[in-house]
Amino acid sequence: VQLQASGGGLVQPGGSLKLSCAAPGGSFGSYTVAWFRQAPGKEREFVAAKLLQNHRTYYDDSVKGRFTFSRDNAKNTVNLQMNSLKPEDTAVYYCGAGRPILSSISMPSSYGYWGQGTLVTVSS
Repeated sequence: VQLQASGGGLVQPGGSLKLSCAAPGGSFGSYTVAWFRQAPGKEREFVAAKLLQNHRTYYDDSVKGRFTFSRDNAKNTVNLQMNSLKPEDTAVYYCGAGRPILSSISMPSSYGYWGQGTLVTVSS
């Protein structure tokens, strides 16, 4: 499945952004979709995902309470609403699709399909 991430940009600390991940010509239906991010010089890290097997949403502790993952099957998109953004949220954000089990949901290697990434910069 081909993925396209969008919605990144420059925002001040405390601001909000909404990222979207689309699957043009395909479907998320049989995949767990996740958001990861990668800051300069760092490894790709897990942000959030909705596990297909149990339909539960999981967040990294660093974004819990600030970010909200949503999935719109009718529009075939997955969104990440990011509120109360901090400078440490600055990174390229990627959406990925795969079939992880719960214990591997936060591992990039569990996802076989990736979007191109969208840059989020939080700075005053």
